Amino acid sequence: MSKLEIVVASTRPGRVGPSVARWIESEAVKHGAFTDIEVVDLADVNLPFMNEPHHPRLGRYTHQHTRDWSAKVAEADAFVFVMPEYNYGYNAELKNAIDYLHSEWQYKPVGMVSYGGVSAGTRAAQMIKQVVTTLKMTPVFEAVSIPFVRQLLDDDKQLVPNDVMSSSATAMLDELVRFADALRPLRNSDRP
Repeated sequence: MSKLEIVVASTRPGRVGPSVARWIESEAVKHGAFTDIEVVDLADVNLPFMNEPHHPRLGRYTHQHTRDWSAKVAEADAFVFVMPEYNYGYNAELKNAIDYLHSEWQYKPVGMVSYGGVSAGTRAAQMIKQVVTTLKMTPVFEAVSIPFVRQLLDDDKQLVPNDVMSSSATAMLDELVRFADALRPLRNSDRP
């Protein structure tokens, strides 16, 4: 059984992240390889900026919001980060959510669905790879990059994908499945 968590990174009013996440969720359902798919919206998770007194690698969490976040991340086999680009980088809420935890992220693949203006969020996606690899996550090469994302929303704020987006999503999901399966022995081993 493989669980995919689609993390909506943006929390600001007027954001398009939930629309993009609903679309990638539907692509994952169509893909059919993940038996459990969940959209996790950081606006709903509502983590304060890091307020744990101990280093995350110790796993000694003092706040319920951290224990809840730990359980949510731990149950996943793979992730998709649905992320905007802010000032040539990824947003603070996503970095904060990553930094709260340590071992829960390890040996799990992550795909990037980035969006924005002309750059389609690609600079943010490249920048976050250094962070996730430090946590022993595996970012897959295949990604979905959506330029001028607001032009692809219909009147109901639903994302209307083009063929390039759909084929990119399939390629990314294929790789997430391969890596989730390949990394499973490392996730399941007793590590110090």
